[in-house]
Amino acid sequence: QVQLVESGGGLVQVGGSLRLSCTASRSVFSFNVMGWYRQAPGKQRELVATVTKGGSTNYAEAMKGRFTISRDSAENTLYLQMNSLKPEDTAAYYCNAREPGGFRWLDYWGQGTQVTVSS
Repeated sequence: QVQLVESGGGLVQVGGSLRLSCTASRSVFSFNVMGWYRQAPGKQRELVATVTKGGSTNYAEAMKGRFTISRDSAENTLYLQMNSLKPEDTAAYYCNAREPGGFRWLDYWGQGTQVTVSS
């Protein structure tokens, strides 16, 4: 059973920074893809950023240049460094890990961590 535990959310002012962490129950390099998603009230969950096993990264357009996804093998942790935060970044942020499971992908999710950007 894979467990993902997020931390690092909180209240920050516009233009501030936060670093989210997602600690996995096994190596973060063992998954085909890991990523961050977010969901604001009344909206669908959306992609923030992903990183593949090989290290390729992908960012949603609105996050490019402001957010950075990274991994630490020693800590079994996935990070999301968020800079220049805006009110529209306010959301619950979720960590995701994906790996093949027979004929389908297996997706694992953390419980989420709230980020609130105040103006």
